[in-house]
Amino acid sequence: MARSVQLASDARPRPHGDATLIADADHFRTVVLDGICRAETSIDIMTADFKAMLVPTSVPTRKGRGSSPRIHLWAQRAKSIVQIFRALADAGVEIRLLHAGVPSSAALRELKQSLPRNLTIRRCPRLHAKAVLIDSRRMYLGSANLTGAGLGAKADGKRNFELGIWTESPSLIDAVSDHFNTLWEGRACPTCKHRDICPVPLEEPAL
Repeated sequence: MARSVQLASDARPRPHGDATLIADADHFRTVVLDGICRAETSIDIMTADFKAMLVPTSVPTRKGRGSSPRIHLWAQRAKSIVQIFRALADAGVEIRLLHAGVPSSAALRELKQSLPRNLTIRRCPRLHAKAVLIDSRRMYLGSANLTGAGLGAKADGKRNFELGIWTESPSLIDAVSDHFNTLWEGRACPTCKHRDICPVPLEEPAL
């Protein structure tokens, strides 16, 4: 188990196995930018809601016509999380996304453009847990769904109030990973009492 909890703003080195408390807007920097966007080998996500949240990025632009290439402004653009997943999957990152509800219409539209071989999406209506496992060595576990309001991508006043932990604790990551795999592989399906709302266990989105 994690031995201690620190605030995300605390930049002191942390012993292996400690946990950092993630609150509200900290979710975006820690979970999305430092976590998902920097994944190298794998991403496993459990979320109740799945939306094509926009991830703001800064890109250099010319200051004006005829300006030197070295003189630029930073313009805010945004990519959807589906675009980011696609780029990571194309680069070899294996992504498994387990969600409860129907993906938002915007997410489905983007997924229909192409579904990379390394991106697999499955649905379990009973799922309410929220977790993001990065490369099997870093993890977010908390209240936030994979949405802009949940993971802090929206502006002040529009974000949800969320809490979670960010950890590198091997024992905690292994325990959550085991739970994820139990659901992902359908080991809970034979005794599930919700077949009336889930006639096709672990169905993948119809694109």
